[in-house]
Amino acid sequence: MAAELIPRLLAPLVKGALADSPVVLIHGPRQCGKTTLARMVGESGGYRYVSFDDDSVRAAAMADPSGFVAELPRRVILDEVQRVPELFTGIKAEVDRQRTPGRFLLTGSANVLLVPALADSLAGRMAILRLHPLAQCELERCEPRFLDALFAGRFRTKLATRLGSELTERIAAGGYPEALARRTAARCRAWYRDLVETQIQRDVRDLSRIRSLDTLPRLLALASSHTAALLNVSDLAGPFQLSRQTIHDHLALLEGVFLLHRLPPWYSNRLSRLVKTPKLHMGDTGVACALQGLSSATLLDRREVLGGLLETFAMQELRRQAAASEEPSEFFHYRDRDRYEVDIVVERGSHSVAGVEVKAAASVSTRDLRGLRKLQKASGDRFAHGVVLYDGEATIPFGEQFHAVPLRALWEGP
Repeated sequence: MAAELIPRLLAPLVKGALADSPVVLIHGPRQCGKTTLARMVGESGGYRYVSFDDDSVRAAAMADPSGFVAELPRRVILDEVQRVPELFTGIKAEVDRQRTPGRFLLTGSANVLLVPALADSLAGRMAILRLHPLAQCELERCEPRFLDALFAGRFRTKLATRLGSELTERIAAGGYPEALARRTAARCRAWYRDLVETQIQRDVRDLSRIRSLDTLPRLLALASSHTAALLNVSDLAGPFQLSRQTIHDHLALLEGVFLLHRLPPWYSNRLSRLVKTPKLHMGDTGVACALQGLSSATLLDRREVLGGLLETFAMQELRRQAAASEEPSEFFHYRDRDRYEVDIVVERGSHSVAGVEVKAAASVSTRDLRGLRKLQKASGDRFAHGVVLYDGEATIPFGEQFHAVPLRALWEGP
């Protein structure tokens, strides 16, 4: 699948930001399609393309940042801009001199918000948009309607075909355009392993000056086997001769290049017995499966492994759809000390809360809604709806504010 043939959900938001912001940054993991999107959007606007992965271009920019910016054309795409942090002050000066909307379109494979000097230098001048790997609804050319349906409680009772082995194939394939273009699953896994090596050797170095990066690939591989679990630093530190603080710092670096995501706990003043530990999620299930050597067939046989990866898969799809929506959403998990939990809690604004529980099974019982009912009680009037996603055939109501919904509705719509 060629990335340029797949319309990206984020494109309208990028165009809208260029219409009113002097600087627009598209950031996300390496090879997720940032450059393709930037060039596609910039093509009609006459943008010139400059990449800082080019050693000579990067050297020129670092030698004289202000002079480099002054010589740039009226509209320009600056690719992998995190590799030349010195450039941001020059961009700020140019924007302050002439505040023209859409002047700079930047891309970055590291989260610039984790580098305060960079983020602060363009505060109020830069719109920041997150591009994820491909969502399932992008791959299927479907409109992303699930989140709107979730908050409206709009799920029609209907039948669907079970995903079965197709589900594990989607999980193992992940969402990176170049990986999906590989002809075999083995070549796809090899591509993901190479991607991790590249991100750690290039992008992590842009965020940190740590001398040895040898621990990071092994730590990421270990973290991939803990995806969708509560973060336990002691478990992650066990195989390494490193302090807990060093493990925390390494996790932050991996999160900074979008390979990991820490899902914070959801809080409520109504309940004091909430677990306040974040959950650990891999940024893409394709990367997670490649690091663990897991194929689609292996996932079918190992249900205990499938559960966590399926939860991460659903989490990714929801976040990817939400990133392209003008309605901001925040994501959490819910767990109390009595072990009632909800895999994914979504907040819209300050008034609406919804819950999503994820199951690999083909059936749902009232027992599967216990955590959702606890969330309903904790959020009170703010509670919009609760859904159990499962690999079944029917959309089924469970009372007034709850439904069991087939997993394919995530991208095909309810």
